[in-house]
Amino acid sequence: MFVTLIAVAALWGAATGLLVPRAAYRLSVEPEEPWRDRCEAGHELAGPARGWLGAPACAACATARKPVAAPATDSAPAVDFAPATDSAPAVDSAPATDPVPATAPAPAVDPVPVGRRHLVAPVLTALACAALAAVTGPRPELAVWLLLAPFAVLLATVDARVHRLPDPLTLPLAAATPLLLLGAELLPYDAGSWLHALLGGLALGAGYFVLFLIRPSGMGLGDVKLALSLGATLGWYGWGILFVGTFAAFLAGSLYGLGLVLARRGSRKSAIPFGPFMIGGALVGLLLGALSASP
Repeated sequence: MFVTLIAVAALWGAATGLLVPRAAYRLSVEPEEPWRDRCEAGHELAGPARGWLGAPACAACATARKPVAAPATDSAPAVDFAPATDSAPAVDSAPATDPVPATAPAPAVDPVPVGRRHLVAPVLTALACAALAAVTGPRPELAVWLLLAPFAVLLATVDARVHRLPDPLTLPLAAATPLLLLGAELLPYDAGSWLHALLGGLALGAGYFVLFLIRPSGMGLGDVKLALSLGATLGWYGWGILFVGTFAAFLAGSLYGLGLVLARRGSRKSAIPFGPFMIGGALVGLLLGALSASP
């Protein structure tokens, strides 16, 4: 039963993680730009939910066949040159430079390759879901963690690419997370507190908002909105877990920034995407909270 639960959670994470690359591609734009509605090759992104759900590559790119280059012997026909005679001097018919075929075929390039980079999100989501299932067990809050996991990976991916946490994701999550946890508390065998979750979301959101007011260049409003949902998940297991998850996020972000400085790839004032570290710290806190709540 326990092994089956972990396997099902991992399969759920892998299946939902496969949908992350396309959504991340569409959302990874600058604030003043609209969401992408075409792939890198210019094809319209179609499918369920107006093209937001689907494989990383669009249908046209996935089914396109690469052209086969013609053999080198077919590019230039053979020409017989007449031998030189006494009446006409021999003329060198070959040009001084190598001839270039006028219709040289262009190299075949897949405009939207589906390779290893598209497997990162499914693997991360599957590992996170499996770990959460292993430590949480068959408790009702596990369903909440599994529902939130793909959105967390999506947000981390977009923030890592364009340093942005889109409102269409952060705001619904801020409202949905407390409601989902309320439903979990109404079911038997839960191991948390909905009141602590609600207060934790408000407390962490307020703390990040203060940091934003102190240094807007180092903390964005997207981080503040994300803190509302992450604070609720961490607060579910109590104030201690909320502190641990928050501390882990700042510790990881500080180490990453220090690494950039030591590698001379940034300075102390360089902006870094903090969303992935917030999400990673929340995952650490949830794993510790679920372990401490285990009987």
